[in-house]
Amino acid sequence: MNIIEIINLTKDYGSKRGIFDINLKVSKGEIFGFVGTNGSGKTTTIRNMMGFIRPDHGSVRIL
Repeated sequence: MNIIEIINLTKDYGSKRGIFDINLKVSKGEIFGFVGTNGSGKTTTIRNMMGFIRPDHGSVRIL
């Protein structure tokens, strides 16, 4: 059973692309983390997961 499911998540900031076509599935009991360089979309992805911002395309489901 997936407790987090991100499907085709895309977020743009004007003409700048924040994230493009992110897919992630996390199962119950699994541990995961976000690792990447500055500007790679980690914060944008987490803000979408928390509901602080809305995606331009795709969906986020957290059980």
